[in-house]
Amino acid sequence: MSTRREFIKALPGAGAAFSVAGAFVPGESVARAQGAESVSPPEGHFHPQGKPPSTFTRDVLRRARATLPFADDSDFAEQRKGLIAPMTAMTIPAEAGHVAWDMQQFRFLDEQDEFDSIHPSLVRISRLNNNYGLYEVVPGIYQVRGFDLSDLTMVRGRSGWIVFDPLISQETARAAWRLFQAHVGEGRPISAVIYSHTHGDHWGGVRGILDEEEVRSGRVPVIAPADFMAHTVAENVYAGNAMNRRLFYQYGLLLPAGPHGYVGQGLGQRVSAGATGLIAPTRHVVDPIEEFEVDGVRMIFQNTPNTEAPREMNTYLPDMKALWMAENVIASLHNIYTLRGAPVRDPLNWSKYINEALYRFGMEAEVMFASHHWPRWGNARIQEVLRAQRDLYAHMNNQVLHLANQGVTINEIHTVYEVPRNLQQKWHCRGYHGSPEHNSRGVVQRYLGFWDCNPATLIPLAPSESAPLYVEMMGGAEAILARGRRLHDEGKYLLAQEIVNKLVQAEPRNRAAKELLADIFEQIGYQQENPGLRNSFLAGAYELRTGIPEGETASSSSPDVVRAMTTELFLNFLAIRMDSRKAEGMRFTINLVTPDNGERFVIELENATLTNIAGFQAEKPDLTLTINRSDLERTMIGAKTLEAQIADGTATVQGDAGVLAQLAATMVDFDPRFEIMPGTKGTAAPEQVHAEAYRAEPSRTIAE
Repeated sequence: MSTRREFIKALPGAGAAFSVAGAFVPGESVARAQGAESVSPPEGHFHPQGKPPSTFTRDVLRRARATLPFADDSDFAEQRKGLIAPMTAMTIPAEAGHVAWDMQQFRFLDEQDEFDSIHPSLVRISRLNNNYGLYEVVPGIYQVRGFDLSDLTMVRGRSGWIVFDPLISQETARAAWRLFQAHVGEGRPISAVIYSHTHGDHWGGVRGILDEEEVRSGRVPVIAPADFMAHTVAENVYAGNAMNRRLFYQYGLLLPAGPHGYVGQGLGQRVSAGATGLIAPTRHVVDPIEEFEVDGVRMIFQNTPNTEAPREMNTYLPDMKALWMAENVIASLHNIYTLRGAPVRDPLNWSKYINEALYRFGMEAEVMFASHHWPRWGNARIQEVLRAQRDLYAHMNNQVLHLANQGVTINEIHTVYEVPRNLQQKWHCRGYHGSPEHNSRGVVQRYLGFWDCNPATLIPLAPSESAPLYVEMMGGAEAILARGRRLHDEGKYLLAQEIVNKLVQAEPRNRAAKELLADIFEQIGYQQENPGLRNSFLAGAYELRTGIPEGETASSSSPDVVRAMTTELFLNFLAIRMDSRKAEGMRFTINLVTPDNGERFVIELENATLTNIAGFQAEKPDLTLTINRSDLERTMIGAKTLEAQIADGTATVQGDAGVLAQLAATMVDFDPRFEIMPGTKGTAAPEQVHAEAYRAEPSRTIAE
């Protein structure tokens, strides 16, 4: 019986410890020493300490060019097909005065054939995402692409246009609608809106194209999967601040666009920066398969819960033989584990819903389109893509578990698991959003959790506590720096980061250590095919060199999303905002009554823990607070404090109103720029817009 270590070494592709080429590239073997590299910043680098790609990095990218199927340019033909009108304005202004959308920054991608600091496959998808204009899918179905991370889709109805997934920002959605109306729309109004799923890039721009009064009057239905509102809000509330901070890495929010920085997000070029809003659905698709007409267009909805999103649905238009796959099938491997943070998705479930779509609709569909990228035409092509995407997710689930059942751990799986060779050669199975590396670890996390079953890792010391001993045992800072530089100069970047990261953890103010780790991260970042991996390494390098930018931070939450929070969700969020150390010794009970919607809650603070239960009232509360839910929402969005509502009689209290002040004193404002890499936080705390104690500040609208 072989040991786990022997088993892993025997697997194909194992042992590629030093080179960090992008996903799927064959021959990611050890880079050999080729001498030290120049340290002068390359021309056009956005940072004065930036470094050019090393010979090792350039070799990795050359191998990728030689081994990937660049002769297959069918995606470019499909991407160009149906162009009606390009968008001529390269920027779209935001209502607040800044730029909401800027496509000019990505023009550099078309100015030269190759880049020695960008994986060639990433260059390819980013060039494809430079499509920027109005396209016909088939007569009666149109898309505006390149105005946001996602696409805006219009289907001709009997009386107007049915809109699928109105982008992230009101300004970009409005600009897309205007382009559409200028060439195709004929002045016809919106007759329905369909949200395919719960992520913000599929509903956030709705107020840019639709007046809520049209929805309230019943003229325009808004259709979404069952439980849409609950999951739309809940997914981004509890860990919303941490998710937002992690977006700085996954989405490279601080990186300027350019060959040495940000080059796109795979799904699209970027997340727009305009105003977001949400109009609640008026009709929900409840059954697994549900058919009804939308403005005279027959539609068959396929609910696909717990796939790419907690709630999502595909839609088939049988009279047009057109299959809308939402975000379940795109021109990429998607995230099973998303780097910003979210519950790990179920790849087997995802695969099965794709398979159901194939057998229900895909055998006759003649066009397949989605909320990202471009359509696929012809039944043979549709079946090819659906089968490959089905197998991509099923294989990742099954073979990761196959390896896990032989002892491969969460800390080893990404070095062992490989996508099947045939799928590696299909562009739409490449890791442009999810990567095989972090997705395979996500599968292990989903089924087995974070622990690798080695007791030494079960209750580990914090890195800041263990790192000083490592530094001491390795001979001190100078010895580590010297060895780290040699490993860097030999192209052994993953080994180099292992030891230099220990030094940074032990000595956060060691400038030489942080600069060397930044140089290492930069080379690893250049080599990545996956945008999230590239962005994360380059963002880490940026913060190590520059520190976390300081200055005022303001609320970015949408009032619509805050109002959509249930009262229970709001109370749960207050319990998260409460610093339990400040609540030690406190004990009280509050009855909360909201007469306009008939809700009642008992809120208890005991054992430094805030809990609530709906539908009950305590017999002897310390305080009873009565306030209409509609008025409570004014406090939740920051329009009027709870104290002011009590003072003017909008809210009434019976009992000891002082317990509200006690509870308020335990609430904290989460720092949206908390430190990730040691030694990157400035000595002066950034100015913050402090939230009122009972204001709901979950997070900005989060895409994907």
